[in-house]
Amino acid sequence: MDAPSKIGDRSTSDVVVRLRTLEGRDEWIYCHSDILVEKSKYFADRLSDNWPTCQILDSRNCVEVYCQELDFDHHVNVLRLFYVVIDGSVDDLWNGVKNALGILQVGILLGCPQIVTACVNYLEAVPWEESEEEEILRIIPGMGSEVEPILARLQPVNLSAIRGIFISTLRFAMSSPPSLMNDLKSSAQEQLEYMVTEDDDSPLLIADDDIKSEVKDCVGRLFSRFNNLLEVYLCEPAESVDEAGKMTLFQSYLADFSWACQLLSKLEIMRVFVNGWVDASDKIVAIMQSSPTVEMIGIKLKVVEVVAKVLESIGYGTVILPTTKRLHMVKIWLPFVRVTKPLIDSVMTSDDDSLEFKIDGELWQSLESTFVSILLALPSVNQAEILTEWLENEYIRYPDLTEAFEVWCYRSKVANRRLALIEGGHCAL
Repeated sequence: MDAPSKIGDRSTSDVVVRLRTLEGRDEWIYCHSDILVEKSKYFADRLSDNWPTCQILDSRNCVEVYCQELDFDHHVNVLRLFYVVIDGSVDDLWNGVKNALGILQVGILLGCPQIVTACVNYLEAVPWEESEEEEILRIIPGMGSEVEPILARLQPVNLSAIRGIFISTLRFAMSSPPSLMNDLKSSAQEQLEYMVTEDDDSPLLIADDDIKSEVKDCVGRLFSRFNNLLEVYLCEPAESVDEAGKMTLFQSYLADFSWACQLLSKLEIMRVFVNGWVDASDKIVAIMQSSPTVEMIGIKLKVVEVVAKVLESIGYGTVILPTTKRLHMVKIWLPFVRVTKPLIDSVMTSDDDSLEFKIDGELWQSLESTFVSILLALPSVNQAEILTEWLENEYIRYPDLTEAFEVWCYRSKVANRRLALIEGGHCAL
C-alpha cells in the first residue's frame, strides 16, 4: 500500500495552496489534489477542467486563496484537517470553542461537509463560556440549516415546558427542605422571580388563572405549616423557645414570606398572603413578646420587614380588607413596631459589627407612612382611640402620627359643618 500523503510534503505534492492576506502575508502550502478534491467542493471546482484558468507555481498547479488576517490560521488548520481521519474517534482536534468556530466558518466557505459536520457535533456538545456563547450567537444564525443543531440549547422553550418547570420550582421554593438545601431553595426562589419579571425582555411566563391558583395553594400550604409551628411554640415555655436552634425554622419561614411577597406582588395576588398573615398575627406577636432576648432581635427585624410589606398592601388599597381587620392590624402591629425599633437601634448603636440587625432607614419611614395611611382610612372614632393611646405612650417618637393627628383634628372640627352642607344639599334636591 502507498504511504498516506502528508501536508507540506513537497516531494509528493502536485498542487500549491497559496494563502494570502490584504496585509501582505503570503504562505505556500504543498498539498495533494486528490485530497483537496475529495474534501472540499471549492478546491474541486478550482482544480477541475471547467475552471477557466490554472496558475502554475513551483512547477505545480496553484490555487490562490485570499482571507482576512484573523482567519489565516483557521484556513491552515482546515487544510491540515484534510489529512486527518475525522470519524468521531478523536475529539481533541478543535482546541476549544473559539478555534472550532473559526474552522467551521472556513469549512462552510470552502465547502467541506465532513469538517462542517464534525465542528457542529463538537460545538453542540461542549460547554460554552459566556463570551463564547455571545460569539456563537453572532456567527451561527446566518450560516444555514446545517449548523442549526449548535443553537439547540438556546432555542425558546414551548409554553407547556415553561409551565411545568415553573410549577415544580414553585413547589420546591415554598417547601421546607433540610437546611443543607437552603442554597438550592434560594436559587429556586430567585429564578421564579426572574421568570415573571419584565426587564429588557418580556417575562418568561405570564401567569394565568391556573398558575395563580397553584401559587395560592402553595402559599396556603406554607401558612398551614407555619401555623402548626406557631401552635407548638405557644405550648412551650418561653425559655425553651429561646434555645439555640429552636427558632431556625421560624426564621426560615420569615425569609420565605419576605420572598413570597415579592412574587405575589408581581402576580398581583397579594390578598392570599395578607389574609394568611392577618390570621397569624396574634400568635406571631405573642411569641415575639414572650422572647425579649437579644438573640430574638434579628428575628423580630425579619418580622418587621414582612409586616411592612403586608401593611403597605393594606394601606395603599392593593388588598381591600374590612374595617375590623384593618383596625386589628393597627392595634396589634403598631405597639410591636414602636417597641421593636428602639431595640434594634440600641443593638446597632452598641455593636458596630451587627450587620444582621441593620435595616434600610427607608423601611422605617415607609412603615410610618403606611400606618398613617391605614389610620386615616379608619372611622374617626377609631382614629381618636389610637391617637389618644399614641399621645400617652412613651414611644411617641416612632411611629410619628403627627400627620394623622392633624388631619383628624381638621376633619373633626369641620365635620358638623361639612355634613350639614351635604344634608342641606340633599334636602334641596
